[in-house]
Amino acid sequence: MDAAIIVEGKNDRSRLSRVLSAEIPILCTFGTLNTERIESLRKAVGDRQVFLFTDPDASGKRIRGVLRDVFPDAEHLYTRRGYNGVEGTPEEYLIQQLEKAGLESYIIYPDPPLTAWPKE
Repeated sequence: MDAAIIVEGKNDRSRLSRVLSAEIPILCTFGTLNTERIESLRKAVGDRQVFLFTDPDASGKRIRGVLRDVFPDAEHLYTRRGYNGVEGTPEEYLIQQLEKAGLESYIIYPDPPLTAWPKE
């Protein structure tokens, strides 16, 4: 699958890039969606499947609404209200949402914790 994820800001992009392969571009709106920014996003997305991942606050909902019109076939990813937006979402929850979206082949899973010290 050739996909791209659109988020609001660079901190959201940074958070997602810790659990996603660089094969998936993570594009930012930077909080503004004027005509120039929208065209820039359209150009960057090209023919890729779009995933929208915005914060659950008023600004995020407004941005999601505009992007829904620009990318009507986009899939929507959500974080919980109790988290401080996408950037404050625990990696485990981000991974769950990416798995639900069918992006598991692009997920960078964390190493499991050591349960005991290795024997020498």
